[in-house]
Amino acid sequence: MNEAAPGNLPLRMDNCSIERALGVVGEKWTFLVLREAFGGVRRFADMQTATGAPRQVLSARLTRLVEEGLLRKVPYREPGQRQRDEYRLTQMGLDLYPTLVALMQWGDRYLSDREGPPVRITHRGCGAPVEQHFRCAEGHEVSGPREVTAVPGPGIRPRVTKPASPDPGSAGRPGSPPLASPASAGSA
Repeated sequence: MNEAAPGNLPLRMDNCSIERALGVVGEKWTFLVLREAFGGVRRFADMQTATGAPRQVLSARLTRLVEEGLLRKVPYREPGQRQRDEYRLTQMGLDLYPTLVALMQWGDRYLSDREGPPVRITHRGCGAPVEQHFRCAEGHEVSGPREVTAVPGPGIRPRVTKPASPDPGSAGRPGSPPLASPASAGSA
């Protein structure tokens, strides 16, 4: 493979991490289940009440989250009742917390009612609002996509696409079109 210029990664990859992550969590009910799990909701009936998910949908989402390793089942039994399962976050699930908070804060900024966001996240130790920061490994704060460059990682596998019909203007240009550099995103 020719080395891609920084910011010009192949548009399609066989192993895109974003695509794979969306295959696991890229659905409304999944995020609502995770929201409740982070809030301490563990039981099916409580999860259904909190999310409003139809029973079959919730069952399917919980099963998938257990299969994917984000939740684990823990049996419990109320006196006089049959054994049931609680759903608890695994480390893999807990690692999604910053993503959920970022999504919530984006929604707070752009989609909240005039009165403001319905929930604020605060530090339990001091009560201050929680803020997320984007930093490089050297500790520099990064303000957004114009300050980053996508470069090929060690596991990149470009997806080879074959055109359906020959395009006279594409002679001599193998592979997929380049991904726009984040530096050029939004500069139009």
